[in-house]
Amino acid sequence: MPDRTPAPPAAWPLVALFTSGYVAPYLLPTVVGRLDAHLPLSPAQAGLIGSVLLLGSAAAGFTLASRIPRLGPRPLARLGLLLAVLGYGTAAATAQLPLVVAGAVLGGFGSGTATAVAASGIAAQRDPHRTSALGLLSVSATAGALYLTLPRLGGGHGLPFAAIALVALACWPATGRLPGADRTDPTGRPEDTDPAVRASGRLPYPRAGVVLAGALMLWSLAQNALWGVSGRIGAQQAGLSEVTLGIVFAAALGAGLLGVTAASLLGSRLGRAVPVGVGTVVIACCVVLASHARDLGSFAAGEILWNAVYPVALSYAIGLAAALDPRGRWAVLVGSASSLGVACGPVTGSLLAEAAGFPGMGLALGILLLAVAGPMAGVALHVGGRPLTPGSVRRRGGAPAAVLAAGAGTPAGSVPRVGAQELEVVELPQLRARPLRLPPLRVLLPSPTATRRGRDRARRRVGADV
Repeated sequence: MPDRTPAPPAAWPLVALFTSGYVAPYLLPTVVGRLDAHLPLSPAQAGLIGSVLLLGSAAAGFTLASRIPRLGPRPLARLGLLLAVLGYGTAAATAQLPLVVAGAVLGGFGSGTATAVAASGIAAQRDPHRTSALGLLSVSATAGALYLTLPRLGGGHGLPFAAIALVALACWPATGRLPGADRTDPTGRPEDTDPAVRASGRLPYPRAGVVLAGALMLWSLAQNALWGVSGRIGAQQAGLSEVTLGIVFAAALGAGLLGVTAASLLGSRLGRAVPVGVGTVVIACCVVLASHARDLGSFAAGEILWNAVYPVALSYAIGLAAALDPRGRWAVLVGSASSLGVACGPVTGSLLAEAAGFPGMGLALGILLLAVAGPMAGVALHVGGRPLTPGSVRRRGGAPAAVLAAGAGTPAGSVPRVGAQELEVVELPQLRARPLRLPPLRVLLPSPTATRRGRDRARRRVGADV
């Protein structure tokens, strides 16, 4: 039976989509700061608009988690980029508050759609950690360049929105390398008519996935609560100008590039538990340091060290989510939970800062990060490897002996996939049996003379008996 399993998509289109989807959260401080400075909004209201933008992104992920293969990565990616261009372009072109909010929500849904497609494709890669690290390198470099450029292009609330829309437009050509809709299962039957396919659609590692999703939501909430008010901390508490803040943020994102590069080189040598757990503890200390900063040195030290460690831990967390399910469903759901935390971050940071001040806010967020470090590391220890996928069986040239032994009683040409909570049939190429060759059969036949003599003897024997 021919193998109809689709090949994983190329890495660079996924990196481009990842960049388009994540650039909006990375630019959140300047988006919120400019909304506060150039529109009749309070800091809490500006943070709420940032949260609404990211809520749209999270809603896209939760909506599309199980629909990406059926609808197709390429159409969904193009729809997401189109919504991002229209939404952020509308928010940039007008100063009317209802249109700004509507454009932010629409653009956020487009960014979330692009992120969901990227996360699903990254989970299907041979090395999802490496691809996610490349994505973080790309978005850090893009956001760093924008932080250096935007302060020199003038004021106004629309400039960051316009920059995000242009990034989405620039990523459009990458969608041509993504696959279309896949409406057949590996046996070639329509997906919707096979009850076995529908029955095997349960998510593997349900408890680990739920714990990781909840922990990463709080993890992202804590960090983006600080990230959403970092501009205010630098301007109001540390006394820095917008140009100086842009330089500090660009340097911080540059440190993130170095951190992700180091994580990409290390790969799986340290496992996932150490980078996720220890990295979260270091991030908690950086959050407290940055929130207590009252001069350029302490503020820059906290922001730079924090942004150097944050993408490292995030890349391993994304790889961990991809390891839970090679179809990418947990990667999309965990990413959407993270987006939900990111969405609640700005308004949480604003409310905590107004209630307890910047130092009190940082202390509360640091305690929250320490509380989620243990569960995230526990999931990383529990899930040590990836489930066996059809591609891995195909690349290894067959299945291990234990898998073949477990396949007794399954249909010919298939073995069960292991490593998940359920058994799922994976089609393998049929092996052609070599024909058995036997030596030629030799038959000895009597000659005509011998035949006549035999007849004569038989007649004489009959006559003698009579």
